[in-house]
Amino acid sequence: MATLRSARRLPLAVAAAGAAALGLFAPAAGADVRYEPGAPGIGDPYFPYLGNGGYDVTHYHLKTAYDPGTDELTGTTTIKATATQNLSRFNLDFYKMNVRSVSVNGRRASYDRTGERELEITPPKGLRKRSAFTVTVRYDGVPEVLSGPIIFDLPYGFVPTRDGATVMGEPNGASTWFPANDHPRDKALVTLETTVPRGLKAIGNGRLVKQWTAHGKDTFLWREDRPMATYLVTNSIGRFNVSTTTTPKGVPQLDAVDPDIASDPDALSTPRHTTRVTDELAGYFGDYPFTSTGSIVENDNVPPLNLEYALETQTRPTYQSPPVERGVAHEMGHQWFGDSVSVRDWKDVWLNEGFAKWVEWYWAEKHGGQSAQLSFEQSYENPPPIQPDRPPFWDVVLADPTRDQLFHRAIYFRGAMTLQALRHKIGDGPFLRLVRTWVAEKRYGNGSTGEFEALAERISGRDLDAFFKVWLHSPGKPADW
Repeated sequence: MATLRSARRLPLAVAAAGAAALGLFAPAAGADVRYEPGAPGIGDPYFPYLGNGGYDVTHYHLKTAYDPGTDELTGTTTIKATATQNLSRFNLDFYKMNVRSVSVNGRRASYDRTGERELEITPPKGLRKRSAFTVTVRYDGVPEVLSGPIIFDLPYGFVPTRDGATVMGEPNGASTWFPANDHPRDKALVTLETTVPRGLKAIGNGRLVKQWTAHGKDTFLWREDRPMATYLVTNSIGRFNVSTTTTPKGVPQLDAVDPDIASDPDALSTPRHTTRVTDELAGYFGDYPFTSTGSIVENDNVPPLNLEYALETQTRPTYQSPPVERGVAHEMGHQWFGDSVSVRDWKDVWLNEGFAKWVEWYWAEKHGGQSAQLSFEQSYENPPPIQPDRPPFWDVVLADPTRDQLFHRAIYFRGAMTLQALRHKIGDGPFLRLVRTWVAEKRYGNGSTGEFEALAERISGRDLDAFFKVWLHSPGKPADW
């Protein structure tokens, strides 16, 4: 999950103040400057030690080399950040990889590992509040693949494939392969530089800036110039057929597909669907929020991986098998709902998945399929089957589903039903104004359930407390709203 700052003497005074704000001047003698450690977590109730306090990241440069033969990743991550307090030390989220060195502002820093996920860094001297600083971490190792009840025991993180690797970072998998402030509340720009054996490709977010060959290896340099949550960073490595085009509205598009499935009808259709969905959703929800679009179509929904899902990796969703049109609508809908506007805390995840599922319904309605209202009614009467060992559909509380139920089917379907019920209650015009206002006001930022509720009441001019209570804050099948 994903993601912030006398007349002749006046110029000198202003310059001095600016330098002090950047931490270039030491405090005056006798000044009482107190430096304290940044918090080891950003404050998410579901993931107490995910993300970190005391600083805001502005840019990641991820320089990695990957060997599919050994699964070893060698990396140098350079992070530009701004201190949000006087820092004596700070943490990065980084899962089990071997750290070889750490520097802060070009000077060697001491570091320690606390638990499996925390890299605790002590710079050579304290960092003043509002000062910009740079952290460089050199590391190597085999990224450990995660699994567990959160995503139904499917592998996620940096996952080896038959010919390379795929990255599925939601919600806490980014830090399996690079040190990060791994929470959507701290978004940053990302540059991805990946070196792979000759003949393989590395597909990232944003635009391909450059590629080159040296010493029998190929390097690919990608840059995403809009803020991004860490879980949305991708680095798909393997054999790909790559095509480029531009949508009718002028958005550059790059699509990559595993050659083993290049003749699959759905794989062949994915670039076309992506072009159409990118431009059409912009007409409904506001301008496409990024400067590139596209897709990555893997062939990993087969043994031994069985990756039965897709992820809305920013600008270029990753599909582990060829998607149908509604799947493209879902993942591209996330570019507005989840990527541009990200959750404030992971308990707000229905704002990602409920919206993306509703976009599927709305897309079908606009293209000759059944109406979103009929999809609502069908789901209301016959909810989708629930995965084994999961709570019943109507028992999940959308606004606080618990950590292990973040991707329960109720998050998707009850989330979409909530939005459609709201559309029906306040009317098409106010509902679409609400959606457009939400993505405009929260663009490249974060949103919470409470903020969405408040905006809905402001746009509609109605008291919706009872509506949201039964749909978002209570278990059970709503009967009156």
